[in-house]
Amino acid sequence: MEPRESPPSASGLSLPGRIAVALTVGAVAVGALLHLGMVFLSVAPSNTLSKEHATAVDDYVYPEFEQNWKLFAPDPLQQNVHIQARAQVAKPGGSQETTGWVDLTASDIATMRHNPLPSHANQNELRRAWGYYTDTHNDQEQGTAGLGSELSATYLQRIVQDRFGSHLNGGTVVRVQVRCATTAVPQPSWVAGASATTTQYRVLPWWVVDTGASQQGAAS
Repeated sequence: MEPRESPPSASGLSLPGRIAVALTVGAVAVGALLHLGMVFLSVAPSNTLSKEHATAVDDYVYPEFEQNWKLFAPDPLQQNVHIQARAQVAKPGGSQETTGWVDLTASDIATMRHNPLPSHANQNELRRAWGYYTDTHNDQEQGTAGLGSELSATYLQRIVQDRFGSHLNGGTVVRVQVRCATTAVPQPSWVAGASATTTQYRVLPWWVVDTGASQQGAAS
């Protein structure tokens, strides 16, 4: 029976090899500690350290390492929220056409389904844009956060414009409109007083297309 060979160890490496291994292990350890520290500060209660380095923490965490604990909340989300949009198209002869409502959220979901590495744009862009808008506007679509309200509306509008493009159905997109369709998730049959599953709509005003932004997006 032949003697079993012992696995190679770092002690058998040359001095430069041992230095390279040590540096690699140290870099991995520092990187892991940095990552854990940043994520911890992003989810920990507000404190002096997280306030002082809030910008750096947010720049590192979002959007790739965002932590969303709503699944484990005492009252998790119980609604399906779909963002839909339609466009008004000006035809060459002077007529105008209004498209039907397009379910942008359903499109993102279809793109992510069966995709092991879905894009963060498909996962978060539209959802976070709508959340940003609702956080800065009341139910009458009036801004409540000054410049933040204007930025949130512009951000949402440009996402919709990008989805439709500048030309559609043989014409030019001149206006877009957004609505949110909210449907309660059906309660289990054994729950008393199950909530209704009718869809509620929040319809925003028409927005005139920013042709400069559309041309910039098309050029890029």
